[in-house]
Amino acid sequence: MLGDLTERDRSILAVEAAWPRHGGAKEEIIRAQLGMSAARYYQLLGRLIDSDVALEYDPMLVGRLRRIRDSRAARRAARVPGFVS
Repeated sequence: MLGDLTERDRSILAVEAAWPRHGGAKEEIIRAQLGMSAARYYQLLGRLIDSDVALEYDPMLVGRLRRIRDSRAARRAARVPGFVS
């Protein structure tokens, strides 16, 4: 199933895996290495980390990114009065 990830998908995951070791602006790295805007990158990353193929490819990274996303969503929901999840 690992063949289902495109080169772009693997590159996106590689940027996320390497990000803590980089200095500088993440947006600059995204544009330089991937040739896309940060907005497009985050759209693709969001879809990618929901895929079972990405989870199989790098379970530690994808699991961490999912936990971060879910934690942020829960914090946002807690700030909205009357919101019930």
